[in-house]
Amino acid sequence: METKLEQFEFDAMNLQVGGRIQFITHRTIKPVRHFSTLIGYIRDEYLIVKTPQENGKPVGLDEGDKLTIRVFSGVSVCSFACSVLRVFGRPLHYVHLSFPDAISGTSLRGAMRVKVELLAQLMCRDQPEVPVCIVNLSVTGALIESPGVLTPDDSGVTLVFTLLAPPHQQPLRIATRARIQNVSTGKSTSAIVGGEDDVYTYGLQFIDLESAHYTLLQNLIYEALISDRQKIV
Repeated sequence: METKLEQFEFDAMNLQVGGRIQFITHRTIKPVRHFSTLIGYIRDEYLIVKTPQENGKPVGLDEGDKLTIRVFSGVSVCSFACSVLRVFGRPLHYVHLSFPDAISGTSLRGAMRVKVELLAQLMCRDQPEVPVCIVNLSVTGALIESPGVLTPDDSGVTLVFTLLAPPHQQPLRIATRARIQNVSTGKSTSAIVGGEDDVYTYGLQFIDLESAHYTLLQNLIYEALISDRQKIV
């Protein structure tokens, strides 16, 4: 799924405020991996990220500590070395990190997809809502299963579903326009749909997905990539 290591420009990482990053410390012989969140950055000066938590407490960091940061853009995985410039403690718990000098990473052959089982609603113009099941998601689209045939018009469809948004896992409703790219029939892969009858499977491409929703999908896929690769399609 990944190609050889290559060099990236800063903008190619598509960093988003609120995006999840992997925060790797090198204070011991074996690197220690944490998750953190990007708060912001000043180009060519520094990055601002939340101090990672471990067992409910901020990870101990000192100015000058060497770090490796990994970032998932949706279509590439990038990493760069940096150091801690300044540590801000209670009550905010964030750090300034040096701006990256060199960024390396791997491009994916396509947008990485993660297996899910999400109930959703599909709406076509002048037609009632149709309940569907999303069986995989990426930053560019989704694969859905429907017990019945869909008859969208040229204006496309609207897909509505809910994801849990960090840091407090609050439900966030996502409604995005999409166009149907392909259709097939076969047995369901979802426990939600199940049954012996064939279902219709539709590949959707998102149109103008909101940036906040793009970031949420980035986080979902990146955490699956790091912690549970069995979910990666």
